[in-house]
Amino acid sequence: MKDSTRLAIVYGSTRPGRLCDRVVNWVARELVHYPLLEIDVIDPLEFDLPFQHDREHDGVAALSARLAAADAFIIVTPEYNHSFTASLKFVLDLVYEPWHGKPVAFVSYGGISGGLRAVEQLRVVFAELHTVTVRDTVSFANPWGRFAEDGTLENPLDARKSLVLMIARLNWWSNALKPAREMRPYRSAAA
Repeated sequence: MKDSTRLAIVYGSTRPGRLCDRVVNWVARELVHYPLLEIDVIDPLEFDLPFQHDREHDGVAALSARLAAADAFIIVTPEYNHSFTASLKFVLDLVYEPWHGKPVAFVSYGGISGGLRAVEQLRVVFAELHTVTVRDTVSFANPWGRFAEDGTLENPLDARKSLVLMIARLNWWSNALKPAREMRPYRSAAA
């Protein structure tokens, strides 16, 4: 029997009234059907993060610990001004090692591009964080009005098909990288 994968779903938005709540709820509800996934939903708003980079701050330490416990990540990100959000960049810059040697997948949303421009820019950032990004994504073009308050999605079949493929690939990478991360020290091997 395979080990379970500890999957962190990370919010990419902190704006008031954000659609991200609904999209994250949909993702989390869909992933309940995967018994070998242990889901941890990480919302930056719950950590009372400082406005400046302060790695000694209690909120930063708590965020770092939650990210470190994950085997894989799904980043749920909107696209703002053809890019990802400043709040997500801030979270990515606050911690470094908890991302190393882990796979990252993306669920994006936005205007006509469905958030894919944000995802392409995030791939470059995550490469610097020593992650492997999964090619397959779930994206929602013009999603406003498609998600109910609880995350129920109107016409979910295509999105589910994309999610199934993305999770299969994310899980494969997680299983491949988990034993590789045991072969520490990763940092000294790169030095």
